[in-house]
Amino acid sequence: MKNIGAAAFIVDEKGRILLVKHTYGHLNWELPGGGGEADESPVETAVREVKEETGLTVVAQHSTGCYYTPENGMLHFVFCCRQIDEALPCPDGAEISECGFWPSNALPRPISDWTVRRIQDAVEGSKFALPTTIGPRIWIE
Repeated sequence: MKNIGAAAFIVDEKGRILLVKHTYGHLNWELPGGGGEADESPVETAVREVKEETGLTVVAQHSTGCYYTPENGMLHFVFCCRQIDEALPCPDGAEISECGFWPSNALPRPISDWTVRRIQDAVEGSKFALPTTIGPRIWIE
């Protein structure tokens, strides 16, 4: 299993941020996201996790940050994503008990400082290019 994760920063027309509430651990609010699967890019991870957790279809526009958590050795990407369907977010009921949009100055509790940091970075406008997927190497002799 890869130690790469990805999350999506999604805002609605009112500028509120989409958060999901976990059914496990601290029962905390979090950006939608999770761990990468084999042969999956970080962007694909974020898009898949949003669909699984909320039912929304999104497209990644840019990265808002990349973070390393030494306690689990995970490299974690956050992407600003735009919703491309008309669906309303609906929790999957397995990992996610609730989901909804929240103002950045009134985030729900419990929430981790790490989640707040990633939200602040995105709100402040951190923008980086999406990771580039590179195919198999071709050796030049």
